[in-house]
Amino acid sequence: MPRARVLALDPAAYRPHPLHGGLRDWVESNCYLDLWIELLHALELEVHACLGFTLASDFEGDQWTFAKPGNFDLVELYGISIEELTLWRSLEEHCLVQLIHGHLPLLEVDAFHLPDVAQTDYRTNHVKTTIGVCAIDTDARWLEYFHNAGYYRLEGDDYAGLLRIDRAHERIELPPYCEIVKLQRRIRLADDRLRRVALRQSALHFARGPADNPVNRFARTFDAQLARVVAEGEPGYHPYVFAGLRQMGAAAEYAALHLRWLADAGEAPLLRAADALGEVSATARVLLLKTARMVARGSVSDVSGQLAQLRDAWQRAHDALQQALGA
Repeated sequence: MPRARVLALDPAAYRPHPLHGGLRDWVESNCYLDLWIELLHALELEVHACLGFTLASDFEGDQWTFAKPGNFDLVELYGISIEELTLWRSLEEHCLVQLIHGHLPLLEVDAFHLPDVAQTDYRTNHVKTTIGVCAIDTDARWLEYFHNAGYYRLEGDDYAGLLRIDRAHERIELPPYCEIVKLQRRIRLADDRLRRVALRQSALHFARGPADNPVNRFARTFDAQLARVVAEGEPGYHPYVFAGLRQMGAAAEYAALHLRWLADAGEAPLLRAADALGEVSATARVLLLKTARMVARGSVSDVSGQLAQLRDAWQRAHDALQQALGA
C-alpha cells in the first residue's frame, strides 16, 4: 500500500484556527506549538485548554522557554499521546507505516524544502523546523503536512529533499529527531469537565514556574545582548528575538488567552492575571519592534521603560495567579 492518510483534509480548503489570525500580538509563536494548535483544531478539539503550560515560561539564561505542549497535558485533556520515533528505516517508509497505523509522524526537517515558507527559507536557507505528516503517497511522491499556521502539500523534488531520498552519494548525516502522535484513544471531554482538568493542569504548571521575577534576570543580560545584536545587524537580530522576545511575548499572550477561557464564569484573579499577561505580550512586541529599529540604524537606544513595564506586569500576573492557583 503506497498511500496512507490520517485525516481527510484538503490543503486548498483548509482554514487555520482563529488563534492564527485576527488582532494578535503574535500570530505565530514557534513551529511546534503552532503545529499543535492546527492539529487540535483539525481534530475539532478545544485548543485553549492545553495552553496552561505557558504559565511555567521562564528566562533560561540565553532564551525564554521554548513553548510546547507536553505529553501529560495532551493525555489528560485529549487522550492523545506522543512517543519518540526510532529511525531504523528510511523516513519515507516510517511515515507510511505510521500513517497506516493511524499515527501522525512529527518530523524535524529542513525548511529549505518547504514551499509554504516561500517568503523566507524555501530554497534559500537551511533551517530546522517541525512538521506533522498527515498523508503520503510514496509512488506519486507527495505528502501533506501541518506546519506553522496551516496545512499544505509538497511533491517532487521537495518530497525527495525533505525525506532525504536519493542522497546516498552525500555525506553521512545524523538522523533527525522524530515523534509519533497516537490518536486512537483521543477523547472529547464535556466543557465543564475539560475546564476542571485544564485548571488542575494550569495549577501544576504555575507551581513549577519561576519563583522569582524572570524579567529581572532577562533585563540584566539585555543591554549586553542588544549591543551585540546591533553590531551584528540583521543576521543576529532574527535568531535573538525569536529565542527571546518572541517566546516571552507569545507565551504570555497564549497564557492570557488560556486564563480568559478558564475564567468563563468571571473569576476575578484569573482575569487580572490575563490582563497583566496581555500587557507582557504587548510590551514584548513593542520592545521587539524597537530592537528592529535599533538594528536598522546601527545604534542602541534606551529601553529601560519597556523593561520596567515588563517587570511590573509580570509581577502583577504572578501575584494574581498565586491567589487563583497557589496552594
